[in-house]
Amino acid sequence: MTFTLHHKAVTTSTNLDAREGAPGDVFTADEQTAGRGRLDHRWLSPPGKNLIMSAVFNVEGLDSERISTFPLIVGLAVREAIMYFVPPNPPAVLLKWPNDVLADGRKIAGILCERTGDRVIAGIGVNVNQTEFDKEIAARATSLALLRGEDGVRVESVRYAVLSALSAHYETWRLHGFAALHSDYAAVDALRGHTVTVRQTDDDAFPIHGLCDGVAPDGTLIVAGKPIFAGEAHILTSGDINTYA
Repeated sequence: MTFTLHHKAVTTSTNLDAREGAPGDVFTADEQTAGRGRLDHRWLSPPGKNLIMSAVFNVEGLDSERISTFPLIVGLAVREAIMYFVPPNPPAVLLKWPNDVLADGRKIAGILCERTGDRVIAGIGVNVNQTEFDKEIAARATSLALLRGEDGVRVESVRYAVLSALSAHYETWRLHGFAALHSDYAAVDALRGHTVTVRQTDDDAFPIHGLCDGVAPDGTLIVAGKPIFAGEAHILTSGDINTYA
């Protein structure tokens, strides 16, 4: 797949920019003023420190069930790219359904996919050279620079690695679906085997909780033997488990 880059120093949101794009267009920025993740969570990034990118993909002719698994494919590609830059003997780099990449249990990348007609916009944020985070998220976030113990990772190099992996995974997914890459995902599933809670909204009064059996070949998360199609999952600590017991 061939990509065409469009870059701005500052933008409101690369996902908003990408709504005007065609398949293969990639929109990047040094800084975005209204970035967001799933459930409308804000995503803040210091200027020039991290990868802020949205790429447009063609999903014409694909059914909704297959399209719903695309964020998982993007996650696989982003994780594969990150592995090129982690230090020797790195901490575990795993995928947290449906849209986060974790390194040593901390978020290093996030994904927000949005469908518009026969296109899907894959919004991707990777913490590259950021070394300080707001106190609200400092215990839950990390970056390539923190993992490496140094600055100096080129954002452009991370972008190239992400797009290369995306191109390959997209072609496999378009031809054969998520099932063709399911075993790759299962090998790096952060939730499987843990007790988790899943909220479908920020104020979800009835979150689903139970033992997670991982992600099924159709892209659903299996919790307490039941498939979950959408939401935000978190691993429960022992204290949390006692609360739900």
